[in-house]
Amino acid sequence: MSVIFKRTKILATLGPPTNNYESIEAMAKAGVNGFRLNFSHGSYEERDLQLEWIRQASAKIGKPVAILQDLQGPKIRLGNLTENTPVKTGDEIILDHAADHDGLTFPVQYNLAQKVKVGEPIYIFDGKVRTTVIGIPSGTSIKLRVENDGVLMSRKGINLPDTDFGGDILTPKDLADIEYGATKDIDYVALSFVQSVDDINNLRQILVGLGSDAQIIPKIETKAAIRDEVLEEIVKASDGVMVARGDLAVEAGAEIVPVVQRKIIALCRKYGKLSIVATQMMASMVDAPEPTRAEVSDVANAVIQGADTVMLSDETANGKYPLETVAAMKRVILYTQEHVAVAPITDIIKGKKLKRDAISLAAVTLADQLGASAIVAETKSGGTASNIAAHRPNLPIISVTSEDRSAQQLALSYANKSFVRPDGERAGLELARELKRDGFFETDGPITVIIVSGKQPGMIGGTDTIRVRVLE
Repeated sequence: MSVIFKRTKILATLGPPTNNYESIEAMAKAGVNGFRLNFSHGSYEERDLQLEWIRQASAKIGKPVAILQDLQGPKIRLGNLTENTPVKTGDEIILDHAADHDGLTFPVQYNLAQKVKVGEPIYIFDGKVRTTVIGIPSGTSIKLRVENDGVLMSRKGINLPDTDFGGDILTPKDLADIEYGATKDIDYVALSFVQSVDDINNLRQILVGLGSDAQIIPKIETKAAIRDEVLEEIVKASDGVMVARGDLAVEAGAEIVPVVQRKIIALCRKYGKLSIVATQMMASMVDAPEPTRAEVSDVANAVIQGADTVMLSDETANGKYPLETVAAMKRVILYTQEHVAVAPITDIIKGKKLKRDAISLAAVTLADQLGASAIVAETKSGGTASNIAAHRPNLPIISVTSEDRSAQQLALSYANKSFVRPDGERAGLELARELKRDGFFETDGPITVIIVSGKQPGMIGGTDTIRVRVLE
């Protein structure tokens, strides 16, 4: 008998309506497994409180919760305009890093003159105003031709789908935020506007230098990152990937997003990496207490594709119904997983050759054949549990680790329920017995569990043993 257990996880963004302890605890109880802190907004003092509240709520309800620091990256925006300004097809306008709004000259918060080339497209205000670079008149300004009628407003975002930032995607603000996060209890760092594997390697060096053990989640939202050879290298070098569908749709076209999402989830499953699907999953619930049918289908499809985590952004950061949104998302996940199997990707998975991968697949196969109630993974770094999750078993993965960080990171991993216990030869078996006594398996009769472990408990990479245990 399988436990009724949400296998796809929920990541929720904090914002003004949920910026208090009561909301954080309530959302964690309702089904949130991790919280995203959007470093595009807010002060470090606010972050200190949020971190304290999340860990307090986690301890109170007795489940590890992940914390994700989302870096702003080179989020380029217009500066402040004196008024909203209509533009028409054929107009020529100037974006200047060193100027104020004056007629058809518009301030911009980033010096684009050092990055763009003539002929490249620039999209303003989520693509509502499309332009083309026709000149670079100075070291701080660029000249654009407007391609459609529209209106420009203060601080609206700018997308540059064909511009190569040459690895320069970490702004001074990002570097300060990384340094702050390295001193705090952060589990994941999300890297915005990734263009190549070099961006991930650069951040990895910075984090190691600061003594941070946070894992890296690149956000796929640029045309450069979705080229096949680039995307696979990004997945391999990262600890997980976020499908950042908002900017990706603007930069590369909305029609490519579903295909790229499916490809990213499959690659993450191939390499045992975390996959997060983000942006507008239940966007209508910012203002309404029920999701649309299309949004329900969107979440369900992410579950069927095998996403580890689905993310809420404005729904919990700015919405009127954050708890209702979490509850609705959880209902969709539970119903979908109980009625539709995760889509197979055997042709992708079978290319893996590591010993740990073979053991993980064997454990999942054995659990299915024996009708086991759970797979118990003894893991130090979380790698064994993540590899088991890559095969998308339809039962809980009970992960036992001596590391708080590993338990918190596994909170977002598919089907994982993580516990912190001292290392030991019987750690997994003792935890399984404890959970059975506490009623986790929802039966008084005997159950079968598959225990995956190593001969040397607590040693990273030492997984080499599968045991079958029947608990009376």
